[in-house]
Formats: sequence, C-alpha cells, structure tokens
Amino acid sequence: MKLRMLLVLACLALGLETGLAAVLVPEGNRNAKQPEIPYGSGSRTKAAKTTYDAKYERVLKLLRNDEQLRKKIETTARDYGIDPIHIVGAIVGEHTYNVDVYDRLQTYYVKAISYLRSAVDFRHDGESVDDFIKRPQFDDCNELNGSYATWTCREAVWNEEFRGKVVDGKKFPDDRFGAVFFQPFYAGQTFGIGQLNPLTALQMSDHVHKVSGLPKLDHRRAAQVYKTIMDPDLSLPYVAASLKKAIDAYDRIAGYDISRNPGITATLYNVGEPDARAYALKSENAARRMRGQAPRMPQENYYGWFVNNKLEQLRELFPEVTD
Repeated sequence: MKLRMLLVLACLALGLETGLAAVLVPEGNRNAKQPEIPYGSGSRTKAAKTTYDAKYERVLKLLRNDEQLRKKIETTARDYGIDPIHIVGAIVGEHTYNVDVYDRLQTYYVKAISYLRSAVDFRHDGESVDDFIKRPQFDDCNELNGSYATWTCREAVWNEEFRGKVVDGKKFPDDRFGAVFFQPFYAGQTFGIGQLNPLTALQMSDHVHKVSGLPKLDHRRAAQVYKTIMDPDLSLPYVAASLKKAIDAYDRIAGYDISRNPGITATLYNVGEPDARAYALKSENAARRMRGQAPRMPQENYYGWFVNNKLEQLRELFPEVTD
C-alpha cells in the first residue's frame, strides 16, 4: 500500500490527533466566484427541463412549509452537536445540484417502504461486495474497530488497489467505490432527503447506533440500507453523523475548525472522504510552510459556495437558533 494510505489507516486505528490548536474558518466563501459546476449536474438539470434556481426554490419551499421537517432537523442537529444549518446546507446543495426534491415529505416514507420490499443487493459484475471485501487486499481493514474506520479503510483500498486497474485478470471501473458496488439501480444515484450514498450510511452506522439508538446496518441487507436512507426519520441522523465526522476530521487532522462554515461542510458532504481530504490538506500545508508560504484554508466547491451564498436566507428557517 502507498504511504499516505498506511498513515490514514494507522491514524484511524489509533485515533491520532495533530495536537494543534484548530484555526477557525470564518463564515463566507474563499472564492469570489462560484467554482465550475460539473457537467453531470448540468446535464441532469437540463434533462429534467428545469434550472438550478427552480430546484433551489423548490427545496427551500419544502423546508419553509414543513414545520415538522424543520423540527426533526433541529432535534437531530442537537443530538449530534452541530448547528442545524449544516444539515440544511447538505439538503439544499444536494437537491439544487443533484436530483429535485419531492414536494411532500410523505413521498419519502412511501419510497422507503417500497425499497424495503425490493430484492436488491450490493454487487458489481456478478461479484457481491461481501465476497469482494474478503479478498486479501482488505485484510488490514479487518483489524480495525468500528464501521467508520472499517469502511473508510475499504474505500481507501479500493482507490489504491482496484480503481481503474486490472486485478486477477478483471478490469475494475475508474469510479468511486460507492458508485461501483453500492448503487445497483444506476450509477450516480443517491437517495432520500439527504441524498445519501449507501456506503456513507454503512460508514456512519456505529455512530448513529450509539447516538440515536438505530439498528446497525449490514451490507448484506441492501434493502434495509435503502429503506433507512429513504426514510427521513432514519436518514437525518446519518446526514448529521456524516457532517459531524467531517467537522471532527478537519479539527483533528488538518487543524481547522469548520463548524462555523456550512459551505465547507456542504462541500465535504458532496465530495466525501473527509479524513483523506484532511490529510491531503495537512500535507499540502506542511509543504507550503517549508517553502515559506502561508497555509491554505479549506476551500468550498461549487456546491458549498452556493450554500454560503444563500446562508442569510437559509438561516431564516431557524430564527431561534443562535451560535
């Protein structure tokens, strides 16, 4: 394995920290203009005969009109020790740049039941993920404790050992682990009010079980995973756990407090792999210091930029929440 991945795995196993006082990342965008929006987002929006502005207004309308949803978000945020604006930012970003939101929350509950009754599993090209992770390349991951460390390790092994490569005579796609093995309906699909990827849910399973008391997820029970991420009552804790994990990773690894910048947490929710990205930023800043340059703060992508740009409007959803 490459050195960086070994370092990541060691720190996941030992819970090592930087020991640095975290630098606060202030509110607002570091980029004056919105970073480039990926082609796929634009093509999906065009195919649906809509616009980003229309999709944003639709999800904002749902949040404004559904008091129970706002209460669920606020309660869940409190349980995980984060500002509810982070959850709202993730929801708004996903439904502006990914798929359009349903007009009523009830639709998600109906969809959740339909997934529970479906016969799906997690596999690629005839090989189940359960068999795949029994390959010897994943042996080190079996020594780790907890769903986050274990599945993050497996994702790292996928990236280093299989992604875009030929292994044992088999060609593997040059795509994310979550897209290849965990989206049997069609590539790129995420689900529910938080547009969660099943792999993200599996990573957060232990944390959600500990904080919210929900049953642990099992990759061998794909239908139950899909039901969980479609049901708003079950999926919101996974959204919150993912955001909390990103905040903790950047504090612990890169030495940055991103808890007051919803655009950065939204960016990490969008791109995933917060630990690896925090290590990459830490490494980059160490090199910058060696060259006598100032360290680089975490940067928002197009999705996080949009959330920060709409922050004043989004905060109006929770007028009683203060820092």
